Amino acid sequence: MNHFLARLIFCFFAEDTDIFKDDNLFTDTIQKISDPDASNTHEVISEIFRAMDTKLENREKENIKVWGKKFPYVNGELFSGSTEVPKFTKIARSYLLHVGSLDWKQINPDIFGSMIQAVADEDERGSLGMHYTSVPNIRKVLNPLFLDDLREQLEKAGDNKRKLLNLRNRMARIRVFDPACGSGNFLVIAYKDMRKIENDINIKRGETNKASEIPLTNFRGIELKGFSAEVARLALIIAEYQCDVLYRGQRLALAEFLPLDAENWIVKGNALTLNWFTVCPPEGIGVKLQGDDLFSTPLEQAQIDFDNAGGETYICGNPPYLGSTWQSKEQKGDLESVFKNFTKTFKILDYVSGWFMKAALYSKNTNTAFAFVSTDSICQGQQVPFLWPLILKTGNKINFAYNSFKWQNLASHNAGVMVIIVGLSNKPNSQCVLFQSDENEETFQKYVPEINPYLVAGPSVIVEKAMKPINGLSKMDFGNKADDGGHLTLTSTELDNLSLTEKEKTKFIKRFFGSKELIRGETRYCIWIDNKDLVEAEKIQGLSNQIEKVRKARLSSKDKYAQSLAVRSHQFKTPRAAKKSVIVTPRVSSGDRPFLPVDYMNNKAIIGDRNFALYDSSLWHMALIASRLHWVWIGKVCVRLGTGFSYSNTLGWNTFPIPMLTKKNKEDLTATAEEILIARERHFPATIAELYNPEKMPKDLRLAHERNDEVLERIYIGRKFKNDTERLEKLFELYTKMTSKK
Repeated sequence: MNHFLARLIFCFFAEDTDIFKDDNLFTDTIQKISDPDASNTHEVISEIFRAMDTKLENREKENIKVWGKKFPYVNGELFSGSTEVPKFTKIARSYLLHVGSLDWKQINPDIFGSMIQAVADEDERGSLGMHYTSVPNIRKVLNPLFLDDLREQLEKAGDNKRKLLNLRNRMARIRVFDPACGSGNFLVIAYKDMRKIENDINIKRGETNKASEIPLTNFRGIELKGFSAEVARLALIIAEYQCDVLYRGQRLALAEFLPLDAENWIVKGNALTLNWFTVCPPEGIGVKLQGDDLFSTPLEQAQIDFDNAGGETYICGNPPYLGSTWQSKEQKGDLESVFKNFTKTFKILDYVSGWFMKAALYSKNTNTAFAFVSTDSICQGQQVPFLWPLILKTGNKINFAYNSFKWQNLASHNAGVMVIIVGLSNKPNSQCVLFQSDENEETFQKYVPEINPYLVAGPSVIVEKAMKPINGLSKMDFGNKADDGGHLTLTSTELDNLSLTEKEKTKFIKRFFGSKELIRGETRYCIWIDNKDLVEAEKIQGLSNQIEKVRKARLSSKDKYAQSLAVRSHQFKTPRAAKKSVIVTPRVSSGDRPFLPVDYMNNKAIIGDRNFALYDSSLWHMALIASRLHWVWIGKVCVRLGTGFSYSNTLGWNTFPIPMLTKKNKEDLTATAEEILIARERHFPATIAELYNPEKMPKDLRLAHERNDEVLERIYIGRKFKNDTERLEKLFELYTKMTSKK
């Protein structure tokens, strides 16, 4: 079915661009020869395909139908092999004829990616991490990678024919290599844009209609799926024809188009296990293998040498992302094959990191730059310390980057993810470029001396976990972990069923706060028994029953440590409670809120292990957690779960860069934290989820936070920061100073 669709696209394109000498030859033949009831439509199409795979001199011998002889010989095995065609209904035939009546002259490469996504099984697409790229997004990769430089050199050359010739010669030796090429969109756009620049050179040199010196086979790819590899080759062939028509005229383009060459330069295979040097050898001369055809020989090596040896190589693409949780055993194996000689911690890395590492190793001793689309998780949180030191050690540095932007393309199954683009090179660059979006989602460029692995302007510092605060702040602990079989925590109904007196409730029951209880205001309780009160508690039937249930649950656990806790089944695994107060923040929360959820509670609250807690710390610590500064730091150095946050005390709190605070600073921050709490109190019983809904946040609460931000940010730079970018740059600057002192 996939092969059939590729053949149809070629036919629709060929009949509208004079490749088939007669206009609408394919569509008209089906309309005239096949029966209106569609009973023999599949037979007619099959015969057309058979004709295009038969040389003209052999058609009599092969008994090609008279109406089939009008079709040209195509070669390349696009029409070889099985000519089986699905049977058509009357309605399906009418759709086919309608599609054939459309104008296919200006076919957009997007259709190939759209077709693959539409045909691919949804589960398979997810397991492969397939997210095809639209043309505008492709140019976000290719332009800063190398096309902008070519255009700049064209402009600098002016009308100097020698400089123009040198630029054209340089372009003829450039290789573009996509090791996850899918339907070939990156290669097609690179080819078309380079042909446009070449044509501008030819016009300036007075050499219009000159044959292109940019070989199609300089655009190499690796693709796991055979059908996609076929479509990529077809897309490049069509792109070459379109460019020839545009820049040399229809007559010259047609004269050189058919039959297709039997060459293979898009390799079918696993990019993480293949040797990239065999597919795209940097010096231009590889081992040439003989192949019989273009469209059906799945080799693990290119079958064709480069026409123009030497030159620059630009690696680009949109590899599969796939976080560590969703990778198959085979995909874990792929990563192991890439990283096994460098690190043992590859199992936490996203699948896409394999492409970054292989490109970095490829470019280590070659004239290569590379850029990939990725999810932003490789530039956040725990992956950064494991991945980026390995990449930077190869001598590559980040030359340009796009910070997170929403993924969009023209396919029906549009990928709903936030992505980044990261471009690297081992060549020193005096200026790096950060592409960022403003509040109106307009993209602007910022030129900076360096870009770090978090895609923030500054030296390549990497935030390492700190087991205790390196910033002078109070210790942040986990909440209480139970390991109790669910018997120490209670719903309201379960509490009532214990039949405790009010005095017993006051002494042995406390409010329990997991993340849901903190954010959504859900009600839960827990049994809290001090060792000195155990004898008294065990005399109460309801409590005694719960303690026994906990004991049995722990003894039946496979965890030896949990079993050892059976001797104190009246308590949580790690009993922690505040003497006076506790500041609490969830481990996981939504990134849609403008501030991190945080609350201040008295000593009657017991904090669950879905939260972090500052026990008996000064209130001004809450002002830090509630600030926009802390929001952007956590969002960058901690793990992101989609658009949400996964807070970390070791990565986020213990490393949070903060200037030395004076007594007056702490008093001011205490006051702003109190203002936030008072503003919340005015809207009681609204929950944090309700109060911090970005579209419904009360004005007085927002003003209290703005006041908190202003007071804190003046401590940092004497004024409010202009935006989150400026906040991050200052935080990384302070972190660098803070850690270098240590």
